[in-house]
Amino acid sequence: MTEKLAIVGGTPVRTDGFPAWPCFGEPEEQRLLAALRSGAWGKLQGTHVAQFERQFAEYHEAWYGFAVVNGTAALKIALLAAGIQAGDEVIITPYSFFATASAVVEANATPVFADIELETSNIDPASIEEAITPRTAAIIVVHLGGLPCDMDAILEIAQRHNLTVIEDACHAVGAEYKGRRVGAIGHLGCFSFQSSKNLPCGEGGIVLTNHKHLAERCWSLHNCGRVPDGKWYEHHMLGTNCRLGELQGALLLAQWERLEEQIATREQNGLYLDQRFAEMDAVTPQRRTNACTRHGYHIYSLRIDPARWGLPRDVPRDVIVEAIRAEGIPALAGYPIPLYRQPAFLKTAFGPYTGYRDVRPELDYVKTDCPRCEILSTEQGIWIEHRALLGTQRDMDDIVTAVNKVFENRGQLQGDGQRSERASDSSGRARGHAPSTTAALPDRI
Repeated sequence: MTEKLAIVGGTPVRTDGFPAWPCFGEPEEQRLLAALRSGAWGKLQGTHVAQFERQFAEYHEAWYGFAVVNGTAALKIALLAAGIQAGDEVIITPYSFFATASAVVEANATPVFADIELETSNIDPASIEEAITPRTAAIIVVHLGGLPCDMDAILEIAQRHNLTVIEDACHAVGAEYKGRRVGAIGHLGCFSFQSSKNLPCGEGGIVLTNHKHLAERCWSLHNCGRVPDGKWYEHHMLGTNCRLGELQGALLLAQWERLEEQIATREQNGLYLDQRFAEMDAVTPQRRTNACTRHGYHIYSLRIDPARWGLPRDVPRDVIVEAIRAEGIPALAGYPIPLYRQPAFLKTAFGPYTGYRDVRPELDYVKTDCPRCEILSTEQGIWIEHRALLGTQRDMDDIVTAVNKVFENRGQLQGDGQRSERASDSSGRARGHAPSTTAALPDRI
């Protein structure tokens, strides 16, 4: 059935909004006021952060947890706690937020990129094996969108090569691998509580571990290099103050009360979308492995097959995303370029962090090539924001209907040249696009 797409002036599938994010109300107000009125606004004086650290670590089956100012700081602290030194190499995925790679550089180590599995968007264990050199010291795995990586295979590789495994679980609060929550399966795990995350407090993060010696180093690194039994002005290593504040801790405790119900809702809706999309030709959902006993669903991830869509080359994936958004669905294009294509890496603009130069003076990320990541980043990846998965089954049906509508009427999609011509009339006034019915994009995914 031919329908006029909203992007060319038709009626959107959906004009009602999806649930707003973040969710907040009286519990957040009460805890924030209690923290404010206590006058103990720092972790060293208050109780909120300490309580949250205990709850979060226990929930993720970790003995130790250290709340810090953001997820990037958590990654850097984890690397330093693991003893990463100048000249060491750390294998990472190229399909992630910039911090996964920048934290390695800030630890004065060299990021080495291993390709992903196209079906899961997660790092490919076989590609990890190929990337190992005598200088490899650690692997950072990213549970993309909340789908756990193949931890058995990765840990087996790490054990054979004596490598530290750090879980970047910033997308994966509450996700489970074979019934075990991620974040303490490897040697260290890192989470983010930034505003767009599934457990938000504005800015924040945490490092988890089950290893006492790593915990002692994390404690010192995030607390100015002090040691638990040392004097206040006695510093035993080059740590910094990355302690999370009490106001953020109070917010997290309030958000914590909502978490399990939200996880259950996302899980139910994510599985329903998997079932619906599996019946369609338009898109392929992220392959949920048998080892994934609970998905974190920070994003709902899809792939398009350009051959199925049969569009001209000047109608890129981003036009499809724009058309889905115009139908009222909070869709994104995912990470649009691999990390090694970021300007900072193409120019090795690493500032004072020069650890790579002694052992890799020939380092040139222009030569890096991860073909499956290139495909997902530039041609196939589409995300749906996690807040949409907090809606009803009817809301999920609207998502499916919108994607299918765009697919069935894809002949109406216009390439870059056509869109530029249509965007303005002879008087230069914009025309032709239906107004957006979705919220602004999150500032970080």
